[in-house]
Amino acid sequence: MSSLESWLKASRLRTLPLALSSILMGSFLAIQQNNYQWVVIILAVVTTTLLQVLSNFSNDYGDSMRGTDNDQRLGPVRTVQGGEISPKQMRMGMLLLVILTLLSGIWLIYESFGNHWIKEIVFLAFGLMAIVASVKYTVGKKSYGYAGFGDIFVFVFFGLLAVAGTYYLNTLSFSWSVLLPAATLGFFSTAVLNLNNMRDMENDLQSGKKTVAGRIGYKAALRYQVLLIVTGFLATFVYILFTFQSYWEFLFLITLPLFIANLTGIYKVNNQKQLDPYLKKTALGTLLFVVVFGIGLLL
Repeated sequence: MSSLESWLKASRLRTLPLALSSILMGSFLAIQQNNYQWVVIILAVVTTTLLQVLSNFSNDYGDSMRGTDNDQRLGPVRTVQGGEISPKQMRMGMLLLVILTLLSGIWLIYESFGNHWIKEIVFLAFGLMAIVASVKYTVGKKSYGYAGFGDIFVFVFFGLLAVAGTYYLNTLSFSWSVLLPAATLGFFSTAVLNLNNMRDMENDLQSGKKTVAGRIGYKAALRYQVLLIVTGFLATFVYILFTFQSYWEFLFLITLPLFIANLTGIYKVNNQKQLDPYLKKTALGTLLFVVVFGIGLLL
């Protein structure tokens, strides 16, 4: 049996702040409208965390089966690659996560909609799409992560759908303006993925994994990283301009120097392996951004 430490390693806990950030963003927007349910928020956190772990398990398994996780890879040794968890055990772990995610998601949908079965079916379909997308990122012959569509998946599912979906599950209403802060989370989450792909781009290309970073090259990927962060800040800034109620709502701008410092550090690295710490820094910076943004909304 694999150790608990190995399963925690496969869960990649440092990626969880991104999942939490999206749910918190949607929740803060709902709380500002004084239209929220704590049970819905908690279940949304649980469901999204399970989905993120499922995605990490699938990535661990898929990249190992394709040979992308090998000795040339600059990132941490993955659990299936290193023999800590067998492929069969990881498949069982993925199946367990699918079941738990489904159960948590169904409970979440019921708590939000009650007996409104049409809305329940629609959101259940979104949930099933998210589960399939999490698994198919690197698993299977036609996994979209190997075709360069990972950035789109992250932007849509961990940005637009996670934030707007959380807002809707709480308020049972939708506002197009919510898509702006949702896009911010999509851009920031994609920035973390881009850093990961920049770090491993050479080995990925040799293994047939054609990420955006691998397709456009390292220097262009650096500019892409800046664009993602800048556009993320602009999206929330425009949202505040549209919905302005108090100058406290611009409080999120105090996190800008942190992101600038991270970008400056990324530009200074002379070895792609040195990019690894910036994945965690960008993820935690995103969580801090959301918390400060939420405080600004509620002041």
